[in-house]
Amino acid sequence: MSFLNKFGIGAGTGREVSHPIAPSGSNGRSRTPTAPPVTSVGKTRPLDNSGISRVSNGLKELLWNLDGLGRGTLLDLGSVWQTTLSFFIERGFRVTSEDILRAWKDFLDKEEASLRDAGRTPDPSVDMTPSGRAARFLESNLRYPVASFDAVLLWDLLDYFEPSMATRTVTCVTELLRPGGVIFAMFHSKKPEGFQRYRVADSNTLQVISTPVLCPAQRVYQNREIQDLFGRYRTMKSFVGRDQLRETLFIK
Repeated sequence: MSFLNKFGIGAGTGREVSHPIAPSGSNGRSRTPTAPPVTSVGKTRPLDNSGISRVSNGLKELLWNLDGLGRGTLLDLGSVWQTTLSFFIERGFRVTSEDILRAWKDFLDKEEASLRDAGRTPDPSVDMTPSGRAARFLESNLRYPVASFDAVLLWDLLDYFEPSMATRTVTCVTELLRPGGVIFAMFHSKKPEGFQRYRVADSNTLQVISTPVLCPAQRVYQNREIQDLFGRYRTMKSFVGRDQLRETLFIK
């Protein structure tokens, strides 16, 4: 066994675990073509050859669930990579990108700076609890019409949010998904030592890009906690990897 295969890199992501969360029904998705595919906001990162490839059964399963959709809509909440955009646009998707973790980091920095300002005291009317911060952040982020998307790439972002922010993010994203829509998420089995971003290389391969730490990991979610977070979804399907990453699909 090679060094890379030992850690699940360049090999299969491991065993599959499927959990029905609620009784299933018709997915209710429209399969009629919509507007031509376009890209949205966000600075696009150029193509490069850095990163380590890992086989992604979760991505393969996501594409299987979206097969036959026609011109679907997808929300990518990670770093904006041209390779990822092109992959889905070429398959007829209208792609919207929003680097939500970077926006969250910028928001926290501004809040901290405001508290450090000389001669200023916190406004007693402003809720400075973690839940209050999350509510204020989402007042100006993830602002899309209800039921706008067929799929969401959530990546491993929930591991880096404060728990209250993670809960509110899942609630918000759930409202943005159409019935039968799919979320692709990843969870670490222990707090990661570094920080990684992900981009799509092909239909079952992700490139893992090591980058400077944007936010420290906040929590390692156990299976029951993940099910509780996504309790409104009718199915949860997981692929447990050997590189301490669990890929999970949630079908609304």
